[in-house]
Amino acid sequence: MPDCDVLILADYFCDIVITGLPEPPRLGADLFGEDMDIVPGGAYILATAMHRLGVRARWMARLGNDLFSRFIHEEAQREGLDTSLFQFYNRPLRSVSIAFSFVHDRGFISYMDPFPESFAEGVIAAQKPRWVVNAPFDGSPEAQHFVDFVHLHGGKVYTDCQYTTATLAEPGLSDLLRKVDIFAPNQSEACQLTGEADPASAAARLAEFCPLVIVKAGKDGAFAQAGRQTWHSPALDVQVVDTTGAGDSFNAGFLAAHLRGEPIETCLRYGNICGGLSTTQRGGTAAAPTLAELEKYLR
Repeated sequence: MPDCDVLILADYFCDIVITGLPEPPRLGADLFGEDMDIVPGGAYILATAMHRLGVRARWMARLGNDLFSRFIHEEAQREGLDTSLFQFYNRPLRSVSIAFSFVHDRGFISYMDPFPESFAEGVIAAQKPRWVVNAPFDGSPEAQHFVDFVHLHGGKVYTDCQYTTATLAEPGLSDLLRKVDIFAPNQSEACQLTGEADPASAAARLAEFCPLVIVKAGKDGAFAQAGRQTWHSPALDVQVVDTTGAGDSFNAGFLAAHLRGEPIETCLRYGNICGGLSTTQRGGTAAAPTLAELEKYLR
């Protein structure tokens, strides 16, 4: 049996999170927020959320010699993450986001240095993870081959698409969705891809291709569809402070439950609890629950 339940493929971000802004940023305006934190972001959020839930997750992270990379490495060690797949480069690999966060949504201004090309196939062949998260999401033959490679080595693929301007009309994209095991975009991404106006309709359209679709809809909870079977789970009722990383926290909760063989409705509940709690403090991991804390909400 593999000792790697989940292999995480995505880069870090160092998030500068500003909350309490009077309005979204615009040219000509000098805005001041009420609070600010500098926290690890990007795939660190997913890795930490899974670690706290007891999932055997490994993160294939690429780090440089800059202060942002060092910060992420130090925080990963402090958290107790499995860093065995970290790759270090003797040059800056800066990856920074300034997040302006409001109650129901957030925006980012980001910068990334050019990162070296990543080759995950060797790691997948050696680790044989049960799930690979954040495989490339585009219609290219390379992306489709990658998903086939994961399946060939006994794994499955769970992915969302991050921010996208693509639609299902993009060549190869519907073919990729037919190969992905679980596709979990947020509402705006799902509606962008499908042209539908609401999350349930977007899930139905995507389920024409993918075996299981989840649409994360914020305060409206989460929708899922497999074939003609549908589910909806309401959001956790919390006082929202910062929504940064809520989708990653949802993914961690859903997969943690799925790995335990829970039914879809329970998996959605796990995801909503993790995603909801993550919004109660600034940054994606400050309020990420342990499994024991999550089970209190389930009860």
